[in-house]
Amino acid sequence: MVVDWTLTAVFAALALPCVLRLVRLDYGRLGLSVRHGDLAELLLVVAMVAMLSPVGGPIPAAGWQAVLALTAGWFAVAWWRGRAGCAHHALSAAAMLYMVTAMPHDGMAHGPWLTMSTMDSRLALPLVAVAAAGYFVADAAWSGVRAVRRSVLAPSGSAGSAVEAAGGGAGQASRAVCRAVMGAGMGYMLLASAL
Repeated sequence: MVVDWTLTAVFAALALPCVLRLVRLDYGRLGLSVRHGDLAELLLVVAMVAMLSPVGGPIPAAGWQAVLALTAGWFAVAWWRGRAGCAHHALSAAAMLYMVTAMPHDGMAHGPWLTMSTMDSRLALPLVAVAAAGYFVADAAWSGVRAVRRSVLAPSGSAGSAVEAAGGGAGQASRAVCRAVMGAGMGYMLLASAL
């Protein structure tokens, strides 16, 4: 129970940098794909909080399935059309959709709510969960390295501007940290529910 509440608090805290990016950044300059990515990140953070919270989410699992299916479809089409950065969001939404859909629904222990923290049995197709966990753990490590590099280089005056320019604009360090934490959390949830 302590782990569940700690993880819930960690992921709830990730909502703040997502919201701050959405209200502070100039998306006219950065582009709609960056804004869509930031919106997707916020949606996925909220879904993680709902999944991890021992209380459960205020939206039934079927509602999350619809939202995550639409998100996965939106980013899959954008990925297919060649938009940069959409593959990860499509895979993240698909993995979360898998978790919501593949968790046992046979008992009334969970009711209609999305509550994975109290789940006492494995997800269906655990090999899918293990493969997805491998992707998210590797992506979390890669994103963590990017975040550290940006935070080490950014304080040195003009080097920070060069890093932002090379990274594609404002908010890149924040995105890298959020992506690293989300990837680690996704990997943990997938492995914990598969084994």
